[in-house]
Amino acid sequence: MARIVLTFGDSNTHGTMPILTPGESRRFGPDIRWPRVMAAGLGAGWELVEEGLPGRTTQMGDPVMGAHMNGQEGLKIALASHGPVDVLALMLGTNDLKHRFQPSPARITAGLAGLLDIALHRDMLARHPGMQVLVICPPAVQETEPLRADFLGAEMHGPALAASYRAVAEARGLAFFDAGSVIATSAVDGVHFEPEAHQTLGAALAEVVRAMG
Repeated sequence: MARIVLTFGDSNTHGTMPILTPGESRRFGPDIRWPRVMAAGLGAGWELVEEGLPGRTTQMGDPVMGAHMNGQEGLKIALASHGPVDVLALMLGTNDLKHRFQPSPARITAGLAGLLDIALHRDMLARHPGMQVLVICPPAVQETEPLRADFLGAEMHGPALAASYRAVAEARGLAFFDAGSVIATSAVDGVHFEPEAHQTLGAALAEVVRAMG
């Protein structure tokens, strides 16, 4: 039986291209997106479920994009819809850095902790016995046009996230990977990934998931 890996995240898990004009919606093809690259690297015996929603946060509805941007509700739905899941690869936190959410590393990490509480709850683990969780910290946001107004101040908070995420993962005995250790966000919009970054991240995460056993 194939093992199932669920990638749960935001626009960078969805595969959104770097934005040139606010409001546009362009997505990389399956041969470029990092979850597909990771799955290809894992090879036979693995099945991929992609759950990437542009705008998704760790714990908040968005006054502009909608209440469904709350990742905690989305994670409940995803884990109820698929499975049994063997590996949950969780990468969220970028959208929490938007200025309208008054971000801080502590607040964003609290959102991550809430997601982990949901995933690791006894009722959820009964549905997904033996499920392993991989916490992925997204790379730091760069404040640049055309998204600079949305992410004003993000450069100040973003770099501290990796250490905070790592501490939470280690405290719970979970696997951790800092995406910023191998890739950076695009200079085009400071938020999304270029094709080369998707390839690099996908290959790196295939090795991480394989090592999880």
